[in-house]
Amino acid sequence: HSLKYQPHPIHAIADIHDESDANTAWEAVNSLIARLKSQNQTLHICISGGRRILGLLTMSAAMLHFGHQDELWHMYTPDALRRAANEGAIMHLPPDSGFRLIRVPMMPWGSYFPALRELTRPAVPGTDVLARPRAVLDEVENGRCQAVYARLTDRQQDVLRAFAEGSNPQQVAAQLHITIKTVDSHKTVILAECRNVWDLPADAYLDYRFLAQKFEMFF
Repeated sequence: HSLKYQPHPIHAIADIHDESDANTAWEAVNSLIARLKSQNQTLHICISGGRRILGLLTMSAAMLHFGHQDELWHMYTPDALRRAANEGAIMHLPPDSGFRLIRVPMMPWGSYFPALRELTRPAVPGTDVLARPRAVLDEVENGRCQAVYARLTDRQQDVLRAFAEGSNPQQVAAQLHITIKTVDSHKTVILAECRNVWDLPADAYLDYRFLAQKFEMFF
């Protein structure tokens, strides 16, 4: 089975020195993957050579556009073989070389949330290429936080605010001059509201750290 070599010309940059270069490289990778997926291609992608950040950028874009049939691969080459093959000294590897491809475990989030793909359209060069998707997700999360907050009593809101600021139960009790038992009682109610709003399974484990994670930017 022959493989067709098809170059994909990209605007050249000397190196990835900063966030602007990283955004430019991500745009190129994202555009290529999106174009191939629009042609209903099944993709098996492996990065060979270049800066390590290229692999990270590729994985970032692939998580948006990949389906469950697509694969991302890591090319493992033993150190001794890498040294021996330097500058093309070895063109064909023997079967016992130790070289192998390792499948990279990855969630194709774009398959579950297709709207994310629509948000990753070409941005102004040098800008944060994922700013729009993050803004949309942040707005959704903020709405959930507001829904929980509106269902709480004033004292429960005080407890939630303290947890959102990073306090643990003992610190919350000290700050609000209430007992640990009272803090735990309020926390149970707050987490129950969160479970409903976020539609989490009944057996999903939640504690005060969930509140700090979700409500940190709310207050």
